[in-house]
Amino acid sequence: MPQTPHLERHFAAGPLVRDIVIGMSDGLTVPFALAAGLSGAVTSAGIIVTAGIAEIAAGSIAMGLGGYLAAKSDAEHYARERSREELEVREKPAAEAAEVREVLESYGLTAEESAPVVDALSRRPEVWVDFMMRFELGLEKPDPRRARASALTIAGAYVAGGFIPLSPYFFFTAVSTSLILSVAVTLVALAVFGYVKGHFTGTAPLRGALHTVLIGGLAAAAAFAIARAIA
Repeated sequence: MPQTPHLERHFAAGPLVRDIVIGMSDGLTVPFALAAGLSGAVTSAGIIVTAGIAEIAAGSIAMGLGGYLAAKSDAEHYARERSREELEVREKPAAEAAEVREVLESYGLTAEESAPVVDALSRRPEVWVDFMMRFELGLEKPDPRRARASALTIAGAYVAGGFIPLSPYFFFTAVSTSLILSVAVTLVALAVFGYVKGHFTGTAPLRGALHTVLIGGLAAAAAFAIARAIA
């Protein structure tokens, strides 16, 4: 009787989703808090728009650069550790073989069961290093294009998120009206974003929505209160 092949579908876009989450979460909350804070201190929507655009530009560049440097740092760290493991495999094979046995025994294999695996790896230096990188150090080889893609994704997500709370100020000259609409639009966007983020990251979507709305709302309320008290 023919059997249906077993297909496993794993979510493989983790780094991309992480970058979108980083950029979008800050893009929604920081310009939102800035616009709300300025609304408590100034009466010109034009000033808020100008300040908001400047903040979005600066924030997206800073966030994108941060993502680029973080990805480059990961790649450099991987390269350093791999060079060290290659050197140790060549110069200290006995010590490295002992480390392989320790790794395998941590998964429940006995010394007798580990022996043929250690022997097979010792005859394949490249595979041996791959094994040590993944199972001893917990490092995966980074995509060489990761740094640039991370920078662009984070910066783009920040810009997309930043214009949501700022958009009402483009269309209404009354700051009070723009503020009310900005709060409404941004809280909805935060809820949707938190829900979708929870779906992709494996957390409860409703909990994620509530969490992002709470953080964004508190940030904006604090900024507004501080600006109103100073003004």
